[in-house]
Amino acid sequence: MEAAAYHSLRDLQDRHWWFVGRRAIVARLIRTFARLPERPRILEAGCGYGGNLAMLAQFGDIDAFELDDDARAYASLRTPRQVAPGLLPDRIGFEGERFDLIAMLDVLEHVEDDHGALVALRQRLGVDGSILITVPALPWLWSAHDAIHHHHRRYTRAGLDRLLRQAGYAPASIGYFNGLLFPLAMAQRLAARLTRAAGKPDTMPGPWLNRLLGGVFRLERHLVGRIGLPIGLSLYAVARPARQ
Repeated sequence: MEAAAYHSLRDLQDRHWWFVGRRAIVARLIRTFARLPERPRILEAGCGYGGNLAMLAQFGDIDAFELDDDARAYASLRTPRQVAPGLLPDRIGFEGERFDLIAMLDVLEHVEDDHGALVALRQRLGVDGSILITVPALPWLWSAHDAIHHHHRRYTRAGLDRLLRQAGYAPASIGYFNGLLFPLAMAQRLAARLTRAAGKPDTMPGPWLNRLLGGVFRLERHLVGRIGLPIGLSLYAVARPARQ
């Protein structure tokens, strides 16, 4: 990811409507689909600047790893446990450890070997553990935003399902989210293509717009996993190790 784009995540992750809304949706998915024991162990794979750690810590004891040194140091200030260095798929640490939940939130699209990454994480899941993934959806929505964030791909629902099964998982639920704002996003991307606008790091919208967009996005936490959205800018998946 380009440095300016990555640093923008640090500045926006606590207040920007998209990050706040995604955390609300992820929390609902955990409550709905994750089979957590009384004292679960949770791992965030690629935690960035740590914006999700407090939310995940509500559900259990949290560990995390992150490649970028600056992000790892910043994230370590937000959690009782030091964030470990790690690189998917083959240098993620935690050998021999087992987690009840692994969260991989908009990380898989950055990994060239996405299949290898999922296999490596499955080896760190308990028998009844769950992995929760979010990724950008629909390859035909590829834009300059994907390029500056160094995405390797966007996913289809069928493609994500197939990838998980090939990596040894049994999907419990896969679906779209960020669908209520889909028409607005489509109009914005069409305008960018027509004007050939270059991709820019994310910025904070004005307070009233941030509240409005955040309110619409957070409404989806009542829909995901219950009423399947027909389309959306993002996909989620909750999966467990397949029984042999």
